Amino acid sequence: MALTKISNQSLSSITSLPATIPAGALTLISTQTASSSASISFTSGIDSTYDSYIFKFINIHPATDNANFSFQADTGTNTNYNQTITSTYFASYQTEDGSTAALQYVSGQIQHQGTAFQTLVDAVGNGNDESCSGTLQIFQPSSSTFVKHFIARSHGYNGSDYSTDLFCAGYINTATAITRVQFKFSSGNTDSGIIKFYGVG
Repeated sequence: MALTKISNQSLSSITSLPATIPAGALTLISTQTASSSASISFTSGIDSTYDSYIFKFINIHPATDNANFSFQADTGTNTNYNQTITSTYFASYQTEDGSTAALQYVSGQIQHQGTAFQTLVDAVGNGNDESCSGTLQIFQPSSSTFVKHFIARSHGYNGSDYSTDLFCAGYINTATAITRVQFKFSSGNTDSGIIKFYGVG
């Protein structure tokens, strides 16, 4: 295949566009904006259209100091959000004054066949400039054969003025299709923030 060098900022040499969405392209499905919300639920759009789905949470700000931002999932039209999860969680952190830094496994945020909401970002501060942001990806939620793997990478402004770099992964231990996902804090409402929901082409 020949490559055409474009030297004058012109796109006139492009004669056709791809017939399909390139692999890895993100398609925005929906966006939700929190406003003193007890929870944020995505109850449509999670189906067999895509092999994986990504949630990007942006500047999620809690009402309660040192609350954990978390997620759970459910099947069909169920709204209990208590699927069985096995997970792992580790973090690196650094204080603003540089007095403390570490990389550690956080045993208090893991689950072994638990049904609680899975922490994505722990101890988020509720100061005016404090929040958390990150990405959660769920793989093949519509599979009727395999468990539902997930990975998350996040950053939080900790309530004790820590910068926290967080890694969470695991699986939802069901072979039933996952059709909905909910996010919330372990205590109090989500004052503000945006969650964008994408399908991965």
